[in-house]
Amino acid sequence: MKRLIAHISGKVQKAGYRSKVVTIARDLGIKGSVQNLPDGRVRVIAEGKEADLQRFAEALNIRNAIVDVRDLQKEYSIPTGEYDGFYKLVGEGETDERLDKSVEYLKELVDVTKNGFHDLGHKMDQMLDKQDQMLDKQDQMLDKQDQMLDKQDQMLDK
Repeated sequence: MKRLIAHISGKVQKAGYRSKVVTIARDLGIKGSVQNLPDGRVRVIAEGKEADLQRFAEALNIRNAIVDVRDLQKEYSIPTGEYDGFYKLVGEGETDERLDKSVEYLKELVDVTKNGFHDLGHKMDQMLDKQDQMLDKQDQMLDKQDQMLDKQDQMLDK
């Protein structure tokens, strides 16, 4: 058994990073905690089997559209056994702050969705108009074909 203390920097706060860390830790049977630090970094304290901790440490290096780990400082030591699971530690007032921010994002998403559907509706109307024009032209062509066939029939009847 070993203990890992990791300090992660980059775009790791307000990006869902801690939740992802919790999921990874629980999947590997790691015990410990993850928390945001005032300086913008995230601290992870993890205890488990050495092989599991190695896999866990590698998995902490997340890069996607939202999370971007730039630096991962690791320090290993002897485990204390103080944890019985893996937890996300939340600072005082953090939940309220996140809920307020999520309301802003939700409003923005609703606005974008409304405008997007309006724009989409307008484009669909334009496309339907063009389809109607095309169908009219096809009808005209069919009428001309009918006329030609009638003339051919007349010629054959002579």
